[in-house]
Amino acid sequence: MLPLCRSNYFKPCILAKADQTAVDEQTIGCRETVIKCKAAVAWEAGKGLSIEEVEVGPPKAHEVRIKLFATGVCHTDAYTLSGSDPEGLFPVILGHEGAGTVESVGEGVANFKPGDHVIPLYVPQCGECKFCKNPKTNLCQKIRITQGRGLMPDNTSRFTCKGKQLFHFMGTSTFSEYTVVADISLAKVDKQAPLDKVCLLGCGISTGYGAALNTAKVEPGSTCAVFGLGAVGLAVIMGCKVAGATRIIGVDINPDKFDKSKEFGATEFVNPKDHDKPIQEVLVEMTDGGVDYSFECIGNVGIMRAALEACHKGWGESIIIGVAGAGQEISTRPFQLVTGRVWRGTAFGGWKSVESVPKLVADYMNKKLKVDEFVTHTLPFDQINEGFDLMHAGKSIRTVLKF
Repeated sequence: MLPLCRSNYFKPCILAKADQTAVDEQTIGCRETVIKCKAAVAWEAGKGLSIEEVEVGPPKAHEVRIKLFATGVCHTDAYTLSGSDPEGLFPVILGHEGAGTVESVGEGVANFKPGDHVIPLYVPQCGECKFCKNPKTNLCQKIRITQGRGLMPDNTSRFTCKGKQLFHFMGTSTFSEYTVVADISLAKVDKQAPLDKVCLLGCGISTGYGAALNTAKVEPGSTCAVFGLGAVGLAVIMGCKVAGATRIIGVDINPDKFDKSKEFGATEFVNPKDHDKPIQEVLVEMTDGGVDYSFECIGNVGIMRAALEACHKGWGESIIIGVAGAGQEISTRPFQLVTGRVWRGTAFGGWKSVESVPKLVADYMNKKLKVDEFVTHTLPFDQINEGFDLMHAGKSIRTVLKF
């Protein structure tokens, strides 16, 4: 097993001294240190991850270096690793559902200090761009270009391994004991919150839950259909229930998922394999004309069409959450839209990330939001490939890896 860390960061990061000047000097020393640690490196598409010793550079201006405590394994990581992601770059450190503590901060960072408990965010919130100022979207564009290139805002990487530069992933790269993120891509959370649970609020749970509450704005008494009952789909069901939906129909080809979906609020379950007609026709017949809201949580363009066509004429809305492979396109007859159905997309559940994630953590701590129930497996970080195997086999909802 590789050593956890060979840096001397523990000493310079101690903040017990009362003298602020001494504290500032220690923090500066800490942020100038290169840390060696373990990370799961994706050297190329379609191959398993390799546990390697990597070097993590110090944070630059408006950057924060984090010591991760736990990270989830998400389908988005598998999607990029498969080679289907048009923005996929290799070699790379994947991962985007993490939580940990601030190790050091770069110049100009005002909102974070060493020791803060934080969740990295793949959707930043600068608060200044026209997207952040518009209440209709959460898609901050401040660092979108460099993030899409797998780089930090200054167009460089903080990761190296065996003399080679590694790309960042989604601005987070949580499959590493240490990572560096922009200070606008980070949420400070309650120190009492268990990091191996709230890490999942960095993507899947927040995405599905917000799709129901923020994007669809599901209304009391609604009928909803949720296609795909993984973590995101279950979070959608949870959101629909909180919003007051009276019928929540889970749709999946795995009948083992029905019992779990009922725990989150599903009232019915439909397996497309049990029917000899298109699933949208089945749902239209079940619901006297179609559902009020449908959610596609898989990333399959054929199912995206089915989800739209399962919506009620005149007012039904379908929310696309899943991300399809490179080059794939959605299609339907224009008449479906002309007659009042609406197609929408959502990212990170529409949450304004920096301001919303701490509130979601607070809701979890106040038992208003399920999180623990999503965790089916907890593994040591070295067993990350087993976590992917469990996901691909449909045996896990969320696997959490602990460092």
